[in-house]
Amino acid sequence: MKTFRYGEDFLKCSIAIAIAKGNIKGVLTEEAKRQIQQSADYVQKIVDKGKVVYGINTGFGPLCTTIIDAEDTRTLQENILKSHAVGVGEPIDKELSKLMLILKVHALAKGYSGVQLSTVERIIWHIEHDVIPVVPKQGSVGASGDLAPLSHLFLPLIGLGKVYYAGEIKDAAEVLSHLGMNAVPLGAKEGLALINGTQFMAAHAVKGVVEMSRMLDTADLVSALMIEGLNGSIKPFFKELHQLRNYKGNSYVASTIYNLLEGSAIMESHRNCLRVQDPYSLRCIPQVHGASRNAWLHLKETIETEINAVTDNPIIINDELTISGGSFHGQPIALPMDYATLAASEVGNISDRRVYLSLEGETDRVPKLLVRVTGLNSGFMILQYTTAALASENKSLCFPASADSIPTSLGQEDHVSMGSISGRKLLQVLDNVDKILSIELLCATQAKDFHYPLQSTPIIESIHQHIRKFIPHIEEDQPMQEILQKALDLVKSGELLQIAQTVASEKALKYKTTHLDDFENY
Repeated sequence: MKTFRYGEDFLKCSIAIAIAKGNIKGVLTEEAKRQIQQSADYVQKIVDKGKVVYGINTGFGPLCTTIIDAEDTRTLQENILKSHAVGVGEPIDKELSKLMLILKVHALAKGYSGVQLSTVERIIWHIEHDVIPVVPKQGSVGASGDLAPLSHLFLPLIGLGKVYYAGEIKDAAEVLSHLGMNAVPLGAKEGLALINGTQFMAAHAVKGVVEMSRMLDTADLVSALMIEGLNGSIKPFFKELHQLRNYKGNSYVASTIYNLLEGSAIMESHRNCLRVQDPYSLRCIPQVHGASRNAWLHLKETIETEINAVTDNPIIINDELTISGGSFHGQPIALPMDYATLAASEVGNISDRRVYLSLEGETDRVPKLLVRVTGLNSGFMILQYTTAALASENKSLCFPASADSIPTSLGQEDHVSMGSISGRKLLQVLDNVDKILSIELLCATQAKDFHYPLQSTPIIESIHQHIRKFIPHIEEDQPMQEILQKALDLVKSGELLQIAQTVASEKALKYKTTHLDDFENY
């Protein structure tokens, strides 16, 4: 199994997900252990000298001027976990909690946080034994880091809170006792180091980067299928056009769709038709999908800076220099997450327009509502109601959470990022867009059926055939619930993308040939 060296290697979003899924093993090298221990030694020297340092021998937030006696510093660190674990709402997904642990280990292993090696090793134990803390969704304002979520994440270290274990949610104390593990005695600064940081926000962003990449690839593939079904033109995807407005995302999308469609017999069949140009939802796919890709690229670059950073407070440089700063503030990633949310919503918005367009029945071959006999049958009419509802819901979620700030901590923390809300909204919008795209997939596949016996390109034909293994051509009204779920499963699984890559490789076809490093190296 491949390994990743915590605190040393560059952590990419895909690597973080792979560690969470157990496909890559995160390890601490001897050098990382040395750095962690050295930082812990610095903290102990500060305590021994009686030097006043925020969070080591003072209270927290507005209590930063309250001095804590040396013998109470350990109690102080446990109390901060207890007092700050005030999250509410349903738990986040287990995978997100696991990502939080992974991101925190990587940050602590850099050796600027003053935590004990035994504490970091215990967190790794939780990851490797799949004893994952339960973290409520709500309660972070994304400023002093994600205080409430991270407190819940690390309550199990001191034998409190709840964990996912063996498919159930159980009391951490019960699970630790069952496994023969004792609570971790926290040292000076450790509680603060654990709960200061952006790991709740960052975990959502990491998952968002990976899920949005798959969604964008799927949107390109599905829209190419729809172009075929609706006799769209290939000209808007010519490189000569996009070289004159050379955005990375636009060029990538245009080249991808061009390579998916170039050589299609369906495309050739209407080369000399009288249509001058297509509606925007077909013609402007590179501009709209491309703009969303540019937003994704900004999020990816930002979050990979974040997850390789130290974001707690104070930072321990040595026993003489500690810096109380604001590296825990979520603004640097809150803004890109809000931007990505808007970008994802727009992909759903234009997909809904293509669904609507497919129902109009204005092409030579494709009938109104995508079935031959209407009146008695409503055909695919009501599917567009669902895409409209989802697109509208997404628009309501596009208000940027980072535009808000409510002072907390008696004014000590007087500007906050609300980035935790940005992250949650991003994942919700992405889920909604997947549903919209799954409906477009149904409509595009149905539209293409009417072009038989004309064939498209090898990739499009392989995709179409795979879909038809699970979803039949429809000519009479029927309950759609199971069909919708099958389409959504195809979208979320990434199966269609894997087929496209496999066919391209087997037949030595061009596929995604522009800016590959930008959009696939994460």
